[in-house]
Amino acid sequence: MIQTAVTPPTLVVAPSPAEYAIETRDLNVYYGSFRAVKNVDLAIRPRRITSIIGPSGCGKSTVLRALNRMNELVPSARTTGEVLFHGHNLYHPDVDPVQVRQRIGMVFQRPNPFPKSIYDNIAWGARINGYQGSLDELVERTLTQAALWDEVKDKLRQSALALSGGQQQRLCIARTIAVQPELILMDEPASALDPIATLKIEELMHQLARDYTIVIVTHNMQQAARVSDETAFFMMDDDRAGYLVESGSTKRIFTNPRDRRTEDYITGRFG
Repeated sequence: MIQTAVTPPTLVVAPSPAEYAIETRDLNVYYGSFRAVKNVDLAIRPRRITSIIGPSGCGKSTVLRALNRMNELVPSARTTGEVLFHGHNLYHPDVDPVQVRQRIGMVFQRPNPFPKSIYDNIAWGARINGYQGSLDELVERTLTQAALWDEVKDKLRQSALALSGGQQQRLCIARTIAVQPELILMDEPASALDPIATLKIEELMHQLARDYTIVIVTHNMQQAARVSDETAFFMMDDDRAGYLVESGSTKRIFTNPRDRRTEDYITGRFG
């Protein structure tokens, strides 16, 4: 009998005219028997910055990580519902989570550069993904996009761990965009940085939003108001399950929220 090779299903990533860059439908995430978030319907518009805000423990980071299946790295995690990307449910059994994370990049709360040179931090992901272009050009282009090139162009072979915290975070952003994602997820990317480094990260987000869709989790209300186009507010119920209260333009959420709970949180009455 002749055997033919079976090609694993791939995630379709062709440009789409869809209104939303990514969308969750009835999203629930469990850690063992504990439901961390429940029944989340959230639509993220393309090439905008969307902030996810809410009190500690309301599932903000869990929702963010659900968008590129990062929660699956926790052995007890289980997800139900749908996350739609180009019309495909990212949680369909045929979808490869590695491909998902290539298209939807992640920047974490604390800078986590590889213990390699600045150059290799950028080039490494491109190499393993079979990048065919010039790595030198890729490194320069992505570091320029991350507003870091002028600061490191003369020390590309030095360890990335020698950079300041703010520089390391911008390097991690450059490393993320080097693999050409469509979405960038940021989990409190400036919470470990000083005010000057935080301002540089915020300026960088505005620049990147011209080409990328960005979703940011932040506990800083002022930051959400400064950087985001749209905002989603989460709370938790009596069972500590996070849920979406409302979402919309940042201007409306901060000046004319539809839900009293949103107004109470933004004005500091709780949280």
